Parts: sequence; C-alpha cells; structure tokens
Amino acid sequence: MTLVKICGNRTPEDVLAAAEAGADFVGMIFAESPRQVTVDEAQTMVRALGAPLAEHEMALPPPAQPQAREEIEPWFRHGAEVVEAYLEAKRPLTVGVFADQPIDEVNELAEEAGVDLVQLSGDESWEDCFLVTRQVIQIVHVSPLDSPSDPFEDVQPGFAIALGLDSAHGPYRGGSGRTFDWEVARRVADRIPIMLMGGLRPENVAEAIRAVEPWIVDVASGTEVNGRKDHDRVREFVRAVRRADER
Repeated sequence: MTLVKICGNRTPEDVLAAAEAGADFVGMIFAESPRQVTVDEAQTMVRALGAPLAEHEMALPPPAQPQAREEIEPWFRHGAEVVEAYLEAKRPLTVGVFADQPIDEVNELAEEAGVDLVQLSGDESWEDCFLVTRQVIQIVHVSPLDSPSDPFEDVQPGFAIALGLDSAHGPYRGGSGRTFDWEVARRVADRIPIMLMGGLRPENVAEAIRAVEPWIVDVASGTEVNGRKDHDRVREFVRAVRRADER
C-alpha cells in the first residue's frame, strides 16, 4: 500500500481531516514559506492527534547491521521497516518540515512542538541528520534541467531514516507545485523505498504511482484552494491513491 503524507497543514481541523481521510503522515512547515506555522500552532495540531510517538509502546525491528551503513539498499529498507513500526504504534505521524535552519533551532522547535519526525528540505548535508534529535527524512531536489545521470550520486546511507525526492525549480526547494522527471524517481524507487513529492494532486497521483511505484506520496499545494487546505481535495487525494493501489 502506498503511504500518504498531507503536508502544509495549518490548523487542528486540517490535521484531523487528513487523519480521517486516511493519511499516514501530516506535515507542518516551520521553514520560511506561505504555509509556515508557529510553534504554538504546531503544538495545537500535534495535540489534536493525541499523544506523541515517544509516549507509545512499539516493537521496532532490530538495528541495521554496521556494514549496512555503507550500502544504500539495506540501509533505506531498514529505515522503511522502522517507519512502518512507528505507524503500527501511531497513525498519522506528525512531521516537522525545516529548510536551511540552524540544527539547534530545528531541535528546539521539534521538541517544543512535539512532532514525531523531522524533514530536512533545504541544502542540509547528510551529516546534519546526525545532529537532529528526531529521526530524519532527507530531501534531495531534482532539477528538470539537470537530472543526474546517476540519481544516487547525491544519496548517502547511514544518516537519514528515509529519502524524499522533490522538484527543484530555480531558487525553489520544494513547494513549487511542479513535477520533475518521474523516470529519475523510478530509477531510485526500483532500488529503495522513496517519498515522491513535487506537483502531486488528486488528478495525477495515480499516474505517478504507476510510473514510479513510490513508498510514500507527499502533497501540499495539490490539496489547497486559494492557498488554504481544502479538506475535500485531501479526501480526493487519498481516495485516488487507494484506487491506484487496487489496480
């Protein structure tokens, strides 16, 4: 089953609607963005969904073997197993989204808000993931003008628990509402579980799933109307994903 992340939430009503629709993750953006929320707003959304992950009992798979740290496939497959175990304990998981912010600030905001996972969506290094006190989803941006011949050249195992691929358009690091070359994403998804981002919406997510077969699909602007989260669009997105899974 393809997992769903609804990002760019700003109110308790947003995250509750996403949870009711069947989302597996809800994201709240702390980075500079039209969707940026305060720590108080994030706290309110987190509390609306109940106790944070840290308060849940869960059975995690055994740690990855040390030698796997140098191998991409086993590292990220193990990361997917850990995330799936988290979801068995709590669904949806809350994700704090950051970009090009000091790691001390990331940790402070994540702790104060009580989010379950951290997503680094800027130009952070893989080593920065080590300094974050939450498990990290690291985002790699793919430019439509400069798609890498080897999409794994910017991917390193042993740091983040999961990998996301997003579009890069000029100065933008995600949130542009534009897709990138899904063939690049497919080549990565053939080897490891990935989160696919960038320009997804209810009308094209089934096509994206068929083309890429991602582990997670992530949407923000595709579930908005006039810059605000539209709960009907959220439900349409999740339904489209579930229908695609059934085919």
